[in-house]
Amino acid sequence: MAIDVQHALEDDEAALNVTINTTPLVDVMLVMLIIFLVTIPVIVKTIPLQLPTYRNIVTVTKPENIVIFVTQDEQVYNSANGKPIDPATLKAGLVEAVKRALAAHKPFPEVHIRADKGVRFEAVGRVILVCQQVGIQKVGFITEPHNLEAGSF
Repeated sequence: MAIDVQHALEDDEAALNVTINTTPLVDVMLVMLIIFLVTIPVIVKTIPLQLPTYRNIVTVTKPENIVIFVTQDEQVYNSANGKPIDPATLKAGLVEAVKRALAAHKPFPEVHIRADKGVRFEAVGRVILVCQQVGIQKVGFITEPHNLEAGSF
């Protein structure tokens, strides 16, 4: 036995509802909004930190500071003599500078690295490793300030 639902009554065509029922859509969207509002604080884990503020301080070169230059071809130079040095000599030179500073009761020397913009980080990393092995506590990088007039950032 089959029933023809479409043509059961001829008067029913006028009573058909042709508008879109948006109630289920709104219900689903509200449920998704609630889910997102509940899960976002769980997903975003925040660790309380106090980030350092950036200050542009003019570097004052003190006599006890050690300035090391790293060129683009990864040559390392000491500001004292201006001759290229290898990492083993760099370590011995830094140990000697630390000993001189401690013997003279001066503050612990700082190392300032002036590296070329195009040098690989590995060459700078070797200098930092030697400073760490020697026990130097302050290592800084000398950079050029941005030229705001030329529009370069």
